[in-house]
Amino acid sequence: MGWAERTPAAGRIRDAERARDEPRAALKGAGITLPSLAPDGVSLVGDLPRPLVDPVRCTPELARRLARAVGKVAP
Repeated sequence: MGWAERTPAAGRIRDAERARDEPRAALKGAGITLPSLAPDGVSLVGDLPRPLVDPVRCTPELARRLARAVGKVAP
């Protein structure tokens, strides 16, 4: 592992990638695939990035399916 892979920034990016995988798996179980579910590139920039996971780039139909699936499990 190189120096860049051991920096706090790299750890934050790896955490965002793992966080992306959790909703991806849950949504897949509900029959929903968000192809753009990924860490947001702009939020990865800088010495100490604050990664965000961007899930929202989808069709209106998929957005409605997602809303229904979340509504079924919401308290």
